[in-house]
Amino acid sequence: MANDDTIAYDIAVFISTLFLLEFGADKFVDHTAIVASRTGIPDTVIALLTAGAEWEELVVVVASLAQGRPSLAVGNIVGSAISNILGAFSLGLLFHPTASHIEFHRSSKIYSLCLLVITTFVAPVIYFSQRIVWLICGSVLIALFAVYLISIGWAISRGSLTAPEGSDSDSSDGESDTSPIGSPTSVRSPLLPGREERETEDRNELDQRADGHPEAHRITNTASRRRRRSLVYHIGFLVLGFLAICLSGYVLSHAAINVTDAIGMSDELFGIVILAIATTLPEKFVAVLSGNRGHVGILVANTVGSNIFLLSLCLGIVMVDTAGNFDGGNINVPELCVLWGSTLTLTMSVWYGERFGRWMGGIMLLGYIVFIILEFTVIHHVGHPF
Repeated sequence: MANDDTIAYDIAVFISTLFLLEFGADKFVDHTAIVASRTGIPDTVIALLTAGAEWEELVVVVASLAQGRPSLAVGNIVGSAISNILGAFSLGLLFHPTASHIEFHRSSKIYSLCLLVITTFVAPVIYFSQRIVWLICGSVLIALFAVYLISIGWAISRGSLTAPEGSDSDSSDGESDTSPIGSPTSVRSPLLPGREERETEDRNELDQRADGHPEAHRITNTASRRRRRSLVYHIGFLVLGFLAICLSGYVLSHAAINVTDAIGMSDELFGIVILAIATTLPEKFVAVLSGNRGHVGILVANTVGSNIFLLSLCLGIVMVDTAGNFDGGNINVPELCVLWGSTLTLTMSVWYGERFGRWMGGIMLLGYIVFIILEFTVIHHVGHPF
């Protein structure tokens, strides 16, 4: 009876945390787009630093290693990487508005190609779990993640120096908070003054009025503070959404661990299917919201950044810590083939599949369902998993 109550409690925690997850994903997507628009930093870069960092996955990996369950850690890494593409990126493509055309920018194509190169490198290394190979490759992957962060920082420095034309970086709070995020950028008419010209004229007019009226000074200062605070306001909500995503992912994963331990299941199967689905629920929420609101840059960055984080830092830590010594089995060849094939499909979709985005999303989602069925019935030969 006590065991049944524990399982029921963990299931209730799992379900209730989904609401926190939805809140975090909604705030993250909305305010990422606003911050990107105002600072001139591509939304792809911001998402690579935030949603692209699988912090809850890193917590699960470290906890698994601390408990002496490296097979669970590797299974979670590979399973999450597959789920991010076939289960999350596919949903973003499917939920993209049919009226708007999918267009992936140059940065999305570059990072997707980088992910394909990393996956091609790590897939055979995961299978050949030799001590020397894993120690060397694990160190290389951790160093590669450091280079990855440096490259993002360089991209941010460039983006902050060259803001895109038509960005409303100086818009007021009321204008930014009420305007839809996905609205198209306004085009400046040659017959009308630009935003900067209008603001300069308004500022000069306020200064002239302020010469004899102290109240006008307060109005001017208040308007200036509103402009200065608006970016901080949106960055704060971006961070809040990011923290909510991380917290919900951590709680969801631990609730899933408790339930699965109670019913009994192998570490490899549990990590690559159940735990992977639980810990990638944040990515799925962000993908659906990003795709539905037309932010394909955030959609790609969310998937690519998450997988780069998993296959570089998380996998590198496991390789250095275990040096190829497992308490259970390692990842099978079919699972590694699915990992590489799904990454190739993602890259091809970003580079050449803009016209067939929804079709590609449907094919990838169907492939993920088939993969899960094969995991239980063929790859791990589980007759009755539950």
